[in-house]
Amino acid sequence: MKISADQMVENAMAEIVTIDLEEAQKAIDDDNSVIVDIRDIRELQRDGKIPGAFHAPRGMLEFWVDPDNEYHRDIFSSGKRFIFYCAKGARSALTTHTLQNMGLAPICHIGGGFEAWRKAELPIENVEKK
Repeated sequence: MKISADQMVENAMAEIVTIDLEEAQKAIDDDNSVIVDIRDIRELQRDGKIPGAFHAPRGMLEFWVDPDNEYHRDIFSSGKRFIFYCAKGARSALTTHTLQNMGLAPICHIGGGFEAWRKAELPIENVEKK
């Protein structure tokens, strides 16, 4: 193996912006920010999500962000600041790094992810199964 997953996360973390829970909580009410949950839908249904977070599964993000792709989502052309999170912060670090390299800006991720959010007893929105 040329590079481990942990090394990939470490490399990404050196090049991206990580915000803390306090800044993330303020972003909930910021009309110029979009909090993006990249976890699998089963994780959202089981654990809930940050209130008002937009769900974008990690496996589709590059396609949703690319304005020339047939799967593009307009939200990613809004010019807003995007704040990504996952369960613990590793997947969102990789995602933030990849999308930053694609040119999406401004962009950051939440250190510690949803696990840190939950441990801090911050508000959680339930997600119903469809």
